[in-house]
Amino acid sequence: MKYDKNHALLATAIPGLPPAKSGKVRDVFDLGDKLLMVVTDRISAFDVILPSGVPDKGKVLNQLSLFWMEFLGVKNHLITADVEEYPAELKAVKDDLRGRSMLVKKVNMVEVECIARGYLTGSGWKEYQKSGTVNGQKLRAGYQNASKLDEVLFTPTTKAAIGDHDEAINYAQTEALVGAATAAALRDATLSLYTRAADYARQHGIIIADTKFEFGRDADGSLILADEVLTPDSSRFWPLESYAVGSNPPSLDKQFVRDWLDSVHFNHQPPAPELPDEVVAKTRAKYVEAYETLAKRKLV
Repeated sequence: MKYDKNHALLATAIPGLPPAKSGKVRDVFDLGDKLLMVVTDRISAFDVILPSGVPDKGKVLNQLSLFWMEFLGVKNHLITADVEEYPAELKAVKDDLRGRSMLVKKVNMVEVECIARGYLTGSGWKEYQKSGTVNGQKLRAGYQNASKLDEVLFTPTTKAAIGDHDEAINYAQTEALVGAATAAALRDATLSLYTRAADYARQHGIIIADTKFEFGRDADGSLILADEVLTPDSSRFWPLESYAVGSNPPSLDKQFVRDWLDSVHFNHQPPAPELPDEVVAKTRAKYVEAYETLAKRKLV
């Protein structure tokens, strides 16, 4: 295991197993008929992995995804997150994996990232200011930054390799990539899941401004939910009590890190700068608050 100076887990190594396939945050080990997904404390912004980790961030992402998969009750890739049920070859490292890993089914991932937007912010707000559109969808005049949209938008993107940037695509382009039937299924599932989660979160004091889902097809061809679900990495979480239209609300997600990087004029290209200790500590606090507010339990 590789840690940074703040004891954030940056990389996972398991004796006896081939090296993991590493994404921006997750290390994935191939166990033959299943995968072990380990969520590190790495953090990325603007599609660049930062040299600093955030302690316990991986536990937040893993455990919040588990909470939402149970709450939503839809078919997903989870086999188990109980380390006592893991295969024998993982027993020696089960304490390292506890709380930040899950065994999942192998699925054929759909090469589209499915974004639901309930509020106008971020890149959507920038596009709207220029052209009155979001992902090419024409919106009415009169919206402000952070306005609640009249209806939730499905705004998919391509799925970029590490170091590259995801690119927004319209619905016709989505159909061209995955076919009309799959595009419709992705859209309908994305909007339904977002709406249910956003309603729950608002009742507990958090606005989910937008979020990203990923889907795959399992062995029988069914479309199932995969990867992370409604986490501070894949969503914008705004405390309801401080929400106001017209400016970027305070957030419980990695927007805080993006804002700091912009304040030091980071050019969105690697290498990224080290995060100051106070930024790391505040980011950790925001992630933990998001988890404990939504899951209604303490992080362990």
